[in-house]
Amino acid sequence: MANRTKITSSASFALFVLFAINLLNFFDRQLPGALAEPIRKEFHLSDTALGFLGTIATLMYALVGLPLGRMADKWYRIRLIAIGTTLWSLLTGVSGLTQNYSQLFISRLGEATCAPAAQSLIGDLYPPQQRARAMGIFMLGLPAGLCLAYFSAGAIGAALGWRAAFLFACIPGLLFAWLALRIPEPVRGALDAPRPLAAGPTVESPFHPVLKLPTMWWIILSGIFHNFNMYAINAFQTPFLQRFHAMGLKDASNVSAISVGAVGAVGLLTGGWLADRISAKRRDGRLLLSACSMAIAAPSIFFALNQPKGAIGGFMLLMAVGTMTMFVYYATVYAAIQDVIEPRLRSTAVAIYFCAMYVLGASLGPLGMGMLSDHFAHQAMQEAGVGSMTEAFKASGLHSAMYAIPVLAVLASVVLFAASRTVEGDIRKRRH
Repeated sequence: MANRTKITSSASFALFVLFAINLLNFFDRQLPGALAEPIRKEFHLSDTALGFLGTIATLMYALVGLPLGRMADKWYRIRLIAIGTTLWSLLTGVSGLTQNYSQLFISRLGEATCAPAAQSLIGDLYPPQQRARAMGIFMLGLPAGLCLAYFSAGAIGAALGWRAAFLFACIPGLLFAWLALRIPEPVRGALDAPRPLAAGPTVESPFHPVLKLPTMWWIILSGIFHNFNMYAINAFQTPFLQRFHAMGLKDASNVSAISVGAVGAVGLLTGGWLADRISAKRRDGRLLLSACSMAIAAPSIFFALNQPKGAIGGFMLLMAVGTMTMFVYYATVYAAIQDVIEPRLRSTAVAIYFCAMYVLGASLGPLGMGMLSDHFAHQAMQEAGVGSMTEAFKASGLHSAMYAIPVLAVLASVVLFAASRTVEGDIRKRRH
């Protein structure tokens, strides 16, 4: 009994530290989106250039994340997380010292070690029937980080300027990098059902066993659609509120903190709890829940964007419902990856998923939304018959561009439903 209590305590401490690091990860990555308007105006940027700040960081995350995912399957995951957290925290501080767009661009080449190694750790810290809840708590760092970034960046940026927010963000990352080294490395696969010895002790080709599963392909495609949306929202919702609804930086950031950040916690925790209950009765439960949640998100976001200028209450309520249901994705789909992939390949599977969905989805979210915004802004300018770009045209262009989000949410829902049709067969393959 004492040994079980010790193991539970160790797992709880590890999950807390991993949650905090994930929170700081998304906090640091969200700062350019929360402070987009003052950055854009100081450096005289187009929305395309503004979106490219998020794109370059995401591309680096994807490309470096794949080899680091393989390393996490072979090396000490705790050390990898601690080193990565230290590096990207220092780079965040450097962002606050930049004096032009090129310097800021280079300083945004951030972290890629947290997610694959951390999710692999959670798979070895918690048994299958508890993983969705544990993954939901870990991914709670996403909305918590976004919420904290919006609240603090809006207040600090309005009072001290946008650079100060980046400088303050560096310190807690270094603290939790040190705390990560206090986590004991768990045994890989110790909490999973034993596998037949015929499976072999080594994996010669780590990618083929992952990519031969139909469920993984559907999950990767869903990640492309979903993360395009999430990263586009993170990069441009606050600028949208400032331009279209004429809000100040602090007020717009506070609205985003609630409608994008805080409500996400409800989606993650409720989604994780429901997913564990449903999956105990049917193996496709996690992915069916995710598909239904995305189907609710699409019309909610559409009607949020359709609110007239100044209708902040209506926008906030509808956007909150849409974002909350979109966050169910992380607790359900990430746990589904753990279900279909054997323990010794989980970091690799997460890294493959992240590489694909970041390169083809998340990295294109800020850039694609920025390009669409500039396109529609120039179209509005031409239709008005004038030769110079104004803030009114920029507001109109961004408003039109954001209607791409509910369309992609519908596609994500369809793909997740398709994944639910193949997951049971893939789970059966892994267990035999």
